[in-house]
Amino acid sequence: MTRAIFSLGSNLGDREHHLRQAVRSLGGSVERISEVYETPPWGDADQPAYLNAVVLVSDPAASPRDWLERARRAEAAAGRVRDPQRRFGPRTLDVDVIAVRDAAGRPVLSDDPELTLPHPRAHLRAFVLRPWQDVEPAADLPGHGPIAALLGDPALADDLAGLRPRPELALESTA
Repeated sequence: MTRAIFSLGSNLGDREHHLRQAVRSLGGSVERISEVYETPPWGDADQPAYLNAVVLVSDPAASPRDWLERARRAEAAAGRVRDPQRRFGPRTLDVDVIAVRDAAGRPVLSDDPELTLPHPRAHLRAFVLRPWQDVEPAADLPGHGPIAALLGDPALADDLAGLRPRPELALESTA
């Protein structure tokens, strides 16, 4: 069995719908879903605010590559179009595989350009770390340490201050 952490984000179209569809697409593999947060854009300020969440998933047969394929299918279903000129630009849906653990609970490490694990910038993103803390309060980001400690980094203070919980937008798995 592998377990994975997915980060979901949407800032174009029906943002809530895109997140809900992404969770539904993960079906019975969903274990826990974070609260939804509205966040300012990261890396490219000229765009609308995002809705972000994190999903903890598990599947006895899934490989890290399988998780990536599930992420890509969810993005495609939401009409995601990648703009090479705006790496951090707006999107209908962004689904990132943040971290994967194998059946023994060990972190999976990968330097594959298509699937770098853990996600190389997760430790810099409050919109990933804060929702992840909702689903795994004692989680550890491989190579960086406990999420709680990372959230205490002064470099994330401004980003954390910009996160706005949206409890009225609770996401649910239909499985």
